[in-house]
Amino acid sequence: MFEYQTAICELTTLDVANASVYEGPSAVAAAAYLAKLHDPEKRTIVVSAGIHPHTLATLRTHAHGFGMEVVEVPLRDGITDAQAWARAIDAHTGAAIFAQPNFYGAVEDARALSKAAKAAAGERAHASENGRGALTRADGGAQPVADGAPVVIAQVDPITLGILAPPGDCGVDVAVGEGQSLGNRLDFGGPSFGFFAAREAFLRRMPGRIAGETQDVDGRRGFVLALQTREQHIRREKATSNICTSQALNALAGVVYLTWLGKRGIVELGELLLARTHYARETLAAIDGVEKLHEQPVVREFALRLDEDVSVVRGLCAERGVNPGVDVHALSGREEDRGVLLVALTERRSRADIDRLAETLAAAVRSAADRRSASSSASEAVGV
Repeated sequence: MFEYQTAICELTTLDVANASVYEGPSAVAAAAYLAKLHDPEKRTIVVSAGIHPHTLATLRTHAHGFGMEVVEVPLRDGITDAQAWARAIDAHTGAAIFAQPNFYGAVEDARALSKAAKAAAGERAHASENGRGALTRADGGAQPVADGAPVVIAQVDPITLGILAPPGDCGVDVAVGEGQSLGNRLDFGGPSFGFFAAREAFLRRMPGRIAGETQDVDGRRGFVLALQTREQHIRREKATSNICTSQALNALAGVVYLTWLGKRGIVELGELLLARTHYARETLAAIDGVEKLHEQPVVREFALRLDEDVSVVRGLCAERGVNPGVDVHALSGREEDRGVLLVALTERRSRADIDRLAETLAAAVRSAADRRSASSSASEAVGV
């Protein structure tokens, strides 16, 4: 556990990490609850529309339970709308959450989002203090303007942290994410683990366990469970977290994988994914009836817009033994996501695999267009 926590702290450049939580979406919800515990007077959670739809649904469910409202900020040109982000954050905002990279594959400007969140809250807190008196904490004491900023939370893809600026260096307070990509199997959806790292100021608000290093009476190096401040076996009916020890097995697989990669290996992996993703994106976007959803930089996922029905195209690709990607509209339900295909690459996908995907997708799009044209002609003939 201690080695795992150390690896996560090095990846995120944050002070402390736990070991661990269940998976990525619940890690985001747990981080939002940490913000609620940090300042119980705050009432809203501002979240970018660029987080995964499943994460957003999980966050809404948990937020309802602890009495906070989720305010969604739209995207603009594939990334979080910076102006809408700043407008949405006020003196009542407890947490500001974005994904890096976001669900549509775009790399966000994490530094700008973090800085804007804290600046916007500070300005509104200052206005509130001047107009209606000082903000107050739950204990009734005055809250300085400097403490009025929300907890900035980033849901990050750990595989990309070999080449992207780590969240701790970008002003992020809490970094969480899905750990499956760190050497864990898919296994039809589970089990997996979620990682959770934060600045030391939030140490006693963190869920799960904190393993610490110490010395025994003979001066030998040893390890202990140093902190479990919210767990059910410590606080009984007052517990606000319930993390089972089985997740430590998956976290162990994660640290074995990171150790195998090493500090240079994770950079090389990121560079490999960057190159292959660029090749795949440019190759697929060159197909007739296919275009990039946005022009933002991407690392290992990217979104495309198809002229044809994505579900039909995916079915035609499946007949050829190829999974071209995810139907985003089926996941999000947003009308603006209709026709959007999300493609992901791993280090196991070679250039030949990408070329096969391009050939298959091109044939599927053509076939879907022919079917649509034939159906339209038949309908016109019946009408006549």
